Amino acid sequence: MEKKPWFEKGLRFECTGCGNCCTGAPGFVWVNGEEIEALAKGLGIGTDEFEKRYVRHVGARRSLIEYANGDCVFFDSQTRKCTVYENRPRQCRTWPFWESNVTTKEIWKQTCEVCPGSGKGKLYSAQQVVHQISIVKL
Repeated sequence: MEKKPWFEKGLRFECTGCGNCCTGAPGFVWVNGEEIEALAKGLGIGTDEFEKRYVRHVGARRSLIEYANGDCVFFDSQTRKCTVYENRPRQCRTWPFWESNVTTKEIWKQTCEVCPGSGKGKLYSAQQVVHQISIVKL
């Protein structure tokens, strides 16, 4: 018998467009070949050019580069918006439903403290949350 997640009644989230998830401490936005192709196409450049300009290699993986302050290379600090939103990577599309953010009620509470849209807005079923978690393993 599978144990039900602590969030069996679902979790709420509605993006407020604050940009907090695109900024802050240095980290990684992992991208794969399919995502690189979509991003490059959206910018109207080839994948080789895209990788030269916007991707760094971390071991065998690839991540979008970021500025020294931790901001994603595609975050516009003036508008506080993502400049590639329609083609953003899976990692960005699944925020805040990452395993690291929903492991316990306490961790989810911390996520809600840093992300004003977490814990508010649309109710996502436990099944939807689990599906989002399964899309990207960080």
